[in-house]
Amino acid sequence: MQDSIAGVPQRISESQVPLWRILGRNPGPMTGPGTNSYLIGESRLCLIDPGPRDSAQLQSFLAAIGDRRLEYILATHTHGDHSPGAAELQRATGAELVGLPAPEHGHHDASFQPERQWRHDDVLDCGEYTIRMLHTPGHVSNHFCYLLCEEEILFTGDHVLQGTTSVILPPDGNMSDYLGSLAELLELPLRYLAPGHGDLIHDPQGEISKLVQHRMRRENKVERGLAGIGTCTLEELVVVVYDDVDKSMHRWACRTMLAHLEKLEREGRARHEGDRWSLL
Repeated sequence: MQDSIAGVPQRISESQVPLWRILGRNPGPMTGPGTNSYLIGESRLCLIDPGPRDSAQLQSFLAAIGDRRLEYILATHTHGDHSPGAAELQRATGAELVGLPAPEHGHHDASFQPERQWRHDDVLDCGEYTIRMLHTPGHVSNHFCYLLCEEEILFTGDHVLQGTTSVILPPDGNMSDYLGSLAELLELPLRYLAPGHGDLIHDPQGEISKLVQHRMRRENKVERGLAGIGTCTLEELVVVVYDDVDKSMHRWACRTMLAHLEKLEREGRARHEGDRWSLL
């Protein structure tokens, strides 16, 4: 990623099907170097995650597409760093939007409105390559991963990230769903993961397994924290459970910790009254 320049297509050599990563112009604490957009194909193109609205980035996309046909614009989900750029790109190219619309709750991009209802296991046939759609809720309810079937490369959006872990965002995000989605990915034959932020991941099964282990270690820490403190608020608990995370990130850590607590509550292992949580 150090060699990537925002807006400049970078060919991914691990794929025989033409594949370029175009780094977004939106670096930050939650986006890292920026959102990865992926352009796939030789003559019939797909673009995954056009990122936020950005006129300069739109021109970068159009330059990369040239006189070829962009058939589909795919969004892994409708957070503001992944899908808002789709509307202007669609107007400029006529490409069809692929993905799920924004859920009713949560801070999502309501401008992303596909014309048809896409489902788990739907396949896009682009002649020289095919893309399989995998519904992977957890980070948010409308998250899709996209599998480039011929290359066994999975575009993971925010479901699996390189060098960090995804924030699970209740009420739309769900820790049980997230772990279930990861378990399903472990069953797939994958060569690489292409995340929404960060570099290509060369050990898919190992990385996914590490994520599951990390989440379970954090869940155990939540239980130990509740046992040690007793009845407490999220703000009191996060200091103990996320003592390995900079305090500036604790407001985001509280969101994922709440997802862990809600999972424990569904399993009959924790409860809350008002804003205070305790073990059962």
